[in-house]
Amino acid sequence: MTLGEFKNLNKKNNLPDKPGVYFFLKGKEIIYIGKATSLRDRVKSYFGKDLIETRGPIIVDMVFKADKIKYEVTDSVLEALVLEANLIKKYQPKYNTKEKSDKSFNYVCITKEKLPKIILVRGKSLEPKKYENVFGPYPSGSQLREALKIVRKIFPFLDDKSKNYLEFYKQIKLVPDLEDRRLYMQNIKSIILFFEGKKKKVFKNLEKEMKEYAKHREFEKAGETKRQIFALKHINDVALLKQENFSNLEILQEKKNSSTLLQPSPGTFRHQNSFSPASFRIEAYDIAHMGGKNMVGVMVVVENGEIEKSEYKKFKIRTQDNANDTGALKEILERRLAHTEWTYPNLIVVDGGLAQINATRKVLNKLNINIPVVSVLKDERHKPKAIMGNKSLGIKHEKEILLANSEAHRFAINYHKNMRNKNFLK
Repeated sequence: MTLGEFKNLNKKNNLPDKPGVYFFLKGKEIIYIGKATSLRDRVKSYFGKDLIETRGPIIVDMVFKADKIKYEVTDSVLEALVLEANLIKKYQPKYNTKEKSDKSFNYVCITKEKLPKIILVRGKSLEPKKYENVFGPYPSGSQLREALKIVRKIFPFLDDKSKNYLEFYKQIKLVPDLEDRRLYMQNIKSIILFFEGKKKKVFKNLEKEMKEYAKHREFEKAGETKRQIFALKHINDVALLKQENFSNLEILQEKKNSSTLLQPSPGTFRHQNSFSPASFRIEAYDIAHMGGKNMVGVMVVVENGEIEKSEYKKFKIRTQDNANDTGALKEILERRLAHTEWTYPNLIVVDGGLAQINATRKVLNKLNINIPVVSVLKDERHKPKAIMGNKSLGIKHEKEILLANSEAHRFAINYHKNMRNKNFLK
């Protein structure tokens, strides 16, 4: 493996503005491995004046002990994700394992079946002997899920939900012709090699298969294999780029004239029995409508950095008949918080600015519930530009906050579209 290197840690701009994997070393020992959309920008972020405020104590300790940085450029962010996992498994850097428990890591597993499935398994549930192949650890479950979506578009495969959605998956080309086991196993073999970091071997095998299909006049299969070669050469990992680029957002605290809103009002309290002390739960809310018509609201849940789709909730707005987003937000919060049997969140995320924060706190104060609140402020292109509200939590949980906000927006838009289509047909 050929690595770039810079020994003077003060020369932070020597790294290329390309995706890849970076290594912090102490002497000859690799003590931390990370991936990046831009090696230059990612490594530079470790040397900012706000390091102590924006990074945990483990990473701060690692940076101060490191005396050298190396890196390896990859062709895509997706390949950086795969390479990072393979190298963490190989070297087991102490600061990677300190930063996150083994049980919190994620793994790509291939089942032992005639038509193997590709599934994602959390470390706490992993039993390696049950599977034909296991790849990982992957630090971020949300990024791994995005990566598998990208891989699946190149090499369609079965997953643990395929039994219920097989016909739908066939229609959108997420599984190949299952009657042709050879073609399916070719996909599985390619996926295995890709997750082993052997992309050149994948190309070699596909080109050989394509020639064989053409030789036997199986032109449809030859065409599919040609498509896979092209897709692998032009990996579209925009979704991963979006997640990686969240790190440059500004974290804002409200201006002085509204700073008192950061403090709970007298007499407020937490419903202690409704919180889960062993985890950090974020609930994000968003509203969707078209000129006040078919107005809906949603709640999504991110717990310990992982999306929990089974806990998503939909709300058809009952009290608003115009484009009153804050009024709709109050309604869904009141309806949600009335369910004391549902676990209360450690943090509430709303879409918007100070008006949405104030509306949320008004509901919380009315119910004597003390839950921190942040909002995600968007620019004119509806892209996140700042996090307002609780500054310390905004910094500490920036990635999870943005993930939750993005999920809430997606879920709300889909619900609104479905509602609009149903009403159109009436």
